[in-house]
Amino acid sequence: MAYLYILECADGTLYVGSTIDVERRFAQHQRGEGSAYTRRRLPVRLVYTREFSRIGDAFALEKQVQGWSRAKRLALIEGRLDAFPSLSRKRRQRGIVELRGGATTELG
Repeated sequence: MAYLYILECADGTLYVGSTIDVERRFAQHQRGEGSAYTRRRLPVRLVYTREFSRIGDAFALEKQVQGWSRAKRLALIEGRLDAFPSLSRKRRQRGIVELRGGATTELG
């Protein structure tokens, strides 16, 4: 098995990684033997995991999630997948703006 995982660091930031042994990797992060990023932000807390049959699939999603905004990562952690369209950077880049009450309008 392979896993995508998200850690919440002591400073509130979110770290995204992938591994074939999530328990071992989490323990490494906790001991300061993980990435340099988490080493400076201990302790960390495991807030999300997703299982895959292949490490390549977990790694591909890791790279995708690393490019997401904090709001979109939190929606994933909280299982609010219905919020993804409104949190999409591409959607905002096209000039679509969400107004109060959930209405949208396109600029330009």
